[in-house]
Amino acid sequence: MVSSSSGSKSSRAPKRSRLLYEHRISLYSFLVALPALVVSIVLIWGQPWSTQSRLSLIGSELFVWWLLAMALQEQTTRPLQTLANVLASLREEDYSFRARNASPEDALGELSLEVNALADTLSGRQLRSVEATALLQRVVDEIDAPLFAFDPSGSLRLVNPAGEHLLRQAKARMLGRSAEALHLQECLSADNESLVELKLGDSQARWLLRRSSFRQNGVPHTLVVLSDVSRALREEERRAWQRLIRVLGHELSNSLAPIKSLAGSLSSRVASTPMDESVRSDLQRGLEIIEARSASLHRFLEAYRRLAQMPAPVLREVALAPLVARVAGLEMRIPICVRPGPDLIFQADPDQLEQMLINLVRNAADAVLEMSTTAELKRTSFATSHPENGSVVVRWDASAEDVTLAIEDSGPGLSNPSNVFTPFYTTKPNGSGVGLVLSRQIAEAHGGRIEISNRPGSRGCLVTVVLPRVAVRIP
Repeated sequence: MVSSSSGSKSSRAPKRSRLLYEHRISLYSFLVALPALVVSIVLIWGQPWSTQSRLSLIGSELFVWWLLAMALQEQTTRPLQTLANVLASLREEDYSFRARNASPEDALGELSLEVNALADTLSGRQLRSVEATALLQRVVDEIDAPLFAFDPSGSLRLVNPAGEHLLRQAKARMLGRSAEALHLQECLSADNESLVELKLGDSQARWLLRRSSFRQNGVPHTLVVLSDVSRALREEERRAWQRLIRVLGHELSNSLAPIKSLAGSLSSRVASTPMDESVRSDLQRGLEIIEARSASLHRFLEAYRRLAQMPAPVLREVALAPLVARVAGLEMRIPICVRPGPDLIFQADPDQLEQMLINLVRNAADAVLEMSTTAELKRTSFATSHPENGSVVVRWDASAEDVTLAIEDSGPGLSNPSNVFTPFYTTKPNGSGVGLVLSRQIAEAHGGRIEISNRPGSRGCLVTVVLPRVAVRIP
C-alpha cells in the first residue's frame, strides 16, 4: 500500500523543465568560450580606438563564436539524429537503412558499427522468419488432410485448401466464423484421437481427429487435423463381411444342395404314389416352395460370393463413350438419356467398369419405375425424338487427373443415405443389397470413389463416380 501511494504521488509531481540537448550544447559552448570573450572584450575596450571600431570588433568576435557554436552543435547532434532514424527504421522492421561514418577509430563510429551490426542481425532473422513462414504455409497447403486452427472463442483463424474442399467454401468466407456455424463443433468437443462423423451435406465420411494447441502472439489456439479413415474402415468391414460370407456360404450351400435334391426326389415320389388328390396337391405345392426357396437362397449366396471374391482389376485402355452407350442400351424398361462429354480414353478394367455402370443405371431405373405410373411412362418413356427428357441421365466430364461420371434419376430419393453402402441392406422387395456395395468396391479398387446424394432442389438421386485417368490399382 505504501509503495502504491508513493508511486501515485510521484506520478502527480510536476515535471521539471529541462533544456533541449541542442540548447545545452550551445550553452556549454558559450560557457567554455565566455572567459576568453570577457578577456578579449576588456583588451579591445582598453585600446585607443574609436567606440564604433571597438564595437565592430567585439561584434565580429561574437558572430564568429556563434558560428563555431552552431558548427559544434551540428557535429554533435546530426550523427545522433542519424542513429535515431536508423533505430526507428529497425523498430518498424525496415532494415534497409545504415549509419554512416561507421569506424572503430572513435566512440561515435564504434556506436554506428554496433547499430549496423544489429541491423544486419535483425535483417537476417527477418529473412529466415519469412522463409520459414513461407515453407510452413507451403507445407500446410500441400497437406491432403483438412487442417483448421481456432482461437479461444472458437472462431476459425487458419484453414488449408483441403479444409476448403471439405467444407466447400472459400477461405475468405470461413475465416472468423465459429466452429458451430461451420458444423465443426464436434472437432473441439470430441476426445483427441477419436473417430468423428461430421454433418457436412450428404457426406458419410469418418474422420480420425487429432487436436493440439499452439500460441500465436501469446494467445492460445487449437489446431485440428482430420484424417479420412473411411476407406480403411470400409476395407476392414469388407474383409469382415467376406469372412462371414465365406463361412455362411459354405455352411448354407452344404445344406441347400441336399434340401433341393430331397425336395425334387420327394416330389417325384409323391407324383407316383397313390393318395388323395387334395393331399397330393398340398404336398407337391409345399415341395415346390421348398425347392424354389432353396434355389433362390442359393442364388442369393452366389451374389454375395461374387462380392467376397471379386478379383483385382485388369487395367487397360478404355474408351468411355462406347462403354456408356452400351450400358444405356442394356436397360430396356425406360430410356436412358446419355449426354456425351469429352471423347477420352483412360485406363480401367472394362468388365468391372461395365458391371458397376450396369448396377448404377439399373438402380436409377428402378427408382424411376417406383415413382412412375403406366400413363406417365407412356408420356415420358420412349421419347426418341427428345432423349434429354428421359428420367435417367448419364453424363461425364474430365479434368487433367480425373474422370467424373454422373447418373441422375427422378425417383423418390434417399430416405436413409447412411445405409446405402451397407451390405445386406436394401429397400427393394427382390433386392440383395449387393449392387451398390459391389460398385463402390470396384471404384475404390481403381483408386476412385462413389458419392450418392439427393439431388439439390429437385426429386431423385445423384450418383457421382470419380476415377483417376492414370492407371491406379488398389489391391
